[in-house]
Amino acid sequence: MKFLIVAAKTGGHVFPAASVARELIKNNHEIVFLGTGSKIEKDAYKNVSSKTYELSMVGFRGGNAIKKCMAISQVFLNIFKVLQIIYKEKIDGMFGFGGFITVPAGIGCWLKRKPVFLHEQNAILGSANKLLSKISKLNFLGFPIAGISKSVLSGNPIRESFIANLENSNFSNKEDSIRIYITGGSQGAEYFNKQIPSIFEDFPFNIKIKHQCGQNNLSQVKDTYLSHSIEAEVAEFYENPAEQMLWSNFVISRGGALSLSEITSLNRGAIIIPLPTSIDNHQFYNAKHIEKMKMGIIHQQTQSLENLKQILSNIIKNETYVSWKENANKTNINSSTIIVNQVEEYFKINEAI
Repeated sequence: MKFLIVAAKTGGHVFPAASVARELIKNNHEIVFLGTGSKIEKDAYKNVSSKTYELSMVGFRGGNAIKKCMAISQVFLNIFKVLQIIYKEKIDGMFGFGGFITVPAGIGCWLKRKPVFLHEQNAILGSANKLLSKISKLNFLGFPIAGISKSVLSGNPIRESFIANLENSNFSNKEDSIRIYITGGSQGAEYFNKQIPSIFEDFPFNIKIKHQCGQNNLSQVKDTYLSHSIEAEVAEFYENPAEQMLWSNFVISRGGALSLSEITSLNRGAIIIPLPTSIDNHQFYNAKHIEKMKMGIIHQQTQSLENLKQILSNIIKNETYVSWKENANKTNINSSTIIVNQVEEYFKINEAI
């Protein structure tokens, strides 16, 4: 069978799409990627054998009236482009991973009576998935979400580099120092870069820090640590973040679904600082789920830095990071396999009818 894989722009959508695509290929299916042609898409898909098509799309949520009108007009225009792709490539079904680009693709597949399958990474259903879930055949969930029909709790498909490092996830730090990996995501985060270094000044514990700061922030973040007399390894981007997570005792992270899934899959817990402007506050709800699993503690940006410093001190003093390792989250390890198996079963059942 041949499947249309639809994801765009953010790692939270694109990396799970790439993982499922590889699993489909492994099971002798063909795939066609549909995205916007962003760099993160090209990097994620570069080792996957497939054709790629691009659509021009702007997001609907958070835009002004002009952008919203433009987004709606693009939906109708792109439906016709998707119909052409379905016909040309003889598509049998579609996987959508959220984001506004999935709307015209989902409608196009529905018009051609091609089954739609969705994956929601977050602990709250996104707008596009909320709309398309009414016509999808199966809704795969990264976190439990109540009230979603035809849903399967599959977990979030994590990157191969993380799965490859699972055998090292029980690494025990035999040094006296506590190792902390700080990451605001691939693009960095202003709050992490400007505020977090200060909490380590006059810190009463022996610590080692690695801080992923995002592009064009390196010198500024290094200077910030130096101004507080703190030694830290700072990098714009780590090619293999799994290695940094495994190096650490715990992580300080945003509340992105994929980041949290990858951290907890490697037996690491986190201080989670949700992005306060995330749509529908989904990072907070992701973080609440991880906190409920007893693999993290939430600090919100509206709270004081003294509060963050106290959380950090308590984690080290009480060795909370040890219990975090014992509560490892293995839901995501076989997520791609679960998704592909469920879809194959759907086709078997419907072919038999």
